[in-house]
Order: sequence, then C-alpha cells, then structure tokens
Amino acid sequence: MTFIRQKQIAIIGGGLAGLHAAYRLHRAGLPFQLFEARDRLGGRILTVNEDGHPNEADFDLGPSWFWPDLQPGLRDLIDELGLTSFAQYTEGDMIYERGSGERPQRLHGMRQEPCSMRLSGGSASLIRALARNLPRGTLHTGTALTNLRLTEVGIELTCAREGQLLECGTFSHVIVAVPPRLLASVIRFDPAVPATSLHLWQSTPTWMAPHAKFFALYDHSFWREAGLSGAARSMVGPLVEVHDATTDQGKAALFGFVGIPAAHRASIGQDLLIRAAIEQLTRLFGTEAGQPRATLLKDWSADEWTSTKADHSSSGHPAAAHVEWLVGPWSKRLLLAGSETSTSVPGYLAGAVEASARVVRLLEN
Repeated sequence: MTFIRQKQIAIIGGGLAGLHAAYRLHRAGLPFQLFEARDRLGGRILTVNEDGHPNEADFDLGPSWFWPDLQPGLRDLIDELGLTSFAQYTEGDMIYERGSGERPQRLHGMRQEPCSMRLSGGSASLIRALARNLPRGTLHTGTALTNLRLTEVGIELTCAREGQLLECGTFSHVIVAVPPRLLASVIRFDPAVPATSLHLWQSTPTWMAPHAKFFALYDHSFWREAGLSGAARSMVGPLVEVHDATTDQGKAALFGFVGIPAAHRASIGQDLLIRAAIEQLTRLFGTEAGQPRATLLKDWSADEWTSTKADHSSSGHPAAAHVEWLVGPWSKRLLLAGSETSTSVPGYLAGAVEASARVVRLLEN
C-alpha cells in the first residue's frame, strides 16, 4: 500500500467555487487536480455570443450581477485578478404589466441602491482569469466523478470519461465544489454517507436550478432612446422580470427570468416559449422589440450537471446557516465548498468565493 505523505487534493467541479479553491491551493503550494464533468469550465457561469457559443464578451446565461460593497470577498478577488466592471443600466422609466388585456403602465424608475455591477467580458471573465493562473495538467474537463471510496490513507476516485470508467487516483482530501443536492444524486459513496448528512444535502435548494433566462438581442438599445431603463415587471408572463442586458461593448439586449414552472416549460417546448416571450416584449416595449436579431434561452432545470428532479419545483433560495455538512468518517477528508454551503451569501457568486476560501483555509492548517 502506498501511503500519502503530503496533502494531495482533488477538486470536484470546475465552476467558480472549484476554480477559486484551485487558485488558493496553488498559491499556498498545495498540489491538486480538478475534475469537471462538463466539456467546459464555469459551471453555472456561462457567457455566450448570439449563436449560443461560449465566448469572451457577450451575454450571461447564468449569474451576471454582484454588489462590491456587500460582497467584499468577491470584490477583492476581482481586484486581485485585475478585472473591470460596470454598472447595470437602470436610467429611465420602467414598465409594469399587471393583468392580461390591460395596457402596460410606464412608471418612474427608481435608482437601485446598492447598484448591481457586471463584469466586463461577462461573468466568465472570472473563470478565464482563474484558469490562466493554474498549472498546466491540473484541469480535467469532460471527466465526471462517479464513485468515492474511503480508505485508510485517503479517498479513491472513480470517474467517467467518454463513456469509460477509470481510476482517477487516491487523494488525501477531496473538495466537492458542486451543489449538495447534485452531490447526493450523482455520486456513490463507499461506505455510505450518514443519513443525516444525505438528508441535509437533499433538502438544500440548488441556486439557478429551477430557473430559465431568455435573451432578445437587437441592433441598438431602442428602449434607452425612449427614456426607458429596460426594466419591467409582469404579472402576465411568460417573463416575470426583465432587465437591460446590453454589454459594455454596446451589444444591445434585453433579458428576462421565465416565470413558468420547469415542468410546464418542458411540456410546451422552447419554440413556443420563445414566441411568447417575444410577444410579451412587444407589448412592453413596442414593435421594435418584436424583431430581435437573435434570441437565447437557457433552461437550467434541463442541465444535468446543475439540476435534479427535486429542483424542478422551486423551493426557495438556499439559506445561510452554520451547519455540519458532513459527519462521521468522511468528515476529515471530504469537504463541501459549493456556493450553497456559504455561511454568509449562499447561492451567489460571492457565496462560491466565500465557501471555497473557507475550505482552503482548513487545508492550509
């Protein structure tokens, strides 16, 4: 038997939490390997162009906002990586749609305090900057963890890649940077995780998992020219909340959160949903809104590496709590670091940074 003489750490999940953990481990001189099931890094951070392909400067299908004064850990990381940001556009009036058949109302806009900020180049700029600072050969995409086996010297990992199972090594510690509910659904543990821990994971809502975002892209921000902020609220739908999504490069767009439950979205199909969203934007913002150059729709409930069946019914936002995410023999070697495990801002970008930093501090000691 080969004994592990130093900390050799596996990170499961290549979203913001996993990459930030890798970044901090590298700075601390601790060796690691990161495994990501998707064929890309970023997890729920996904910035794409108008064709829906990941790129460097366009539209965030996942999270896009942060609040520097309220989230100092994330703010400091952004500064450390040399990234720049800009304010969410909120100048002008907003639109309110109260009922079917009623004319939408134009209301005076209110200045948002604190102001929501967006990263230049999209939220994926965080992912790219972190990845650039990591050693070659440490990031493994397209590699899905399937089994964890606890041994006397560490944790053995079994992964799936291109349909084949393979041994990914034995590590002194494993950082799991995925939602707890997903962890409970897709990973097999030997020995089994205690029932109390499993129940906690299964009962923790996964941020973004029940939701869908729709984008309509235009040649210019015509709503701004009409004195509108691009913000709208609707009791009719299918979009319940709309915002200006124009990039800092001037690429014009509106985006909205879809208010239809996941099961209903699946039954009506994307084409019908897109048509209904365009019709709604036309009611809200006029005829120009009915002629987008392109549309984008990301339904996170259909994303196998984000959502489980339990997430299809929205169960609220994960709550901040100081809890033991794992008890028993696994607790000394397996650490949870997904955004949902943050003790201050779970379910946000800042939560991923806080949770992963906390876990790395434990391993540094």
